[in-house]
Amino acid sequence: MSIGLGIVLFVIGAILAFALNLTVDWIDLHLVGYILMAAGAVVVVIGIVLLARRRRTISTSQTSIDPATGSAVRRDESSAPDTTAY
Repeated sequence: MSIGLGIVLFVIGAILAFALNLTVDWIDLHLVGYILMAAGAVVVVIGIVLLARRRRTISTSQTSIDPATGSAVRRDESSAPDTTAY
């Protein structure tokens, strides 16, 4: 959702900065467009960082032979890394 919001902010800012040829006395639309484009870029970068951080997991697979039956026993484990150490 944050990546989409960043793209929307960037597009609205680009429209205000480059496509509109309006003059309003109480606000500079070009400056508002540049500010929205910068905010959109920041939101996209933060969204990508959070997305990359969310997908990081640790997967462990262990296969062993049960001595009593002789059959293979497989254990799969998946967990997120411990971030409290940072």
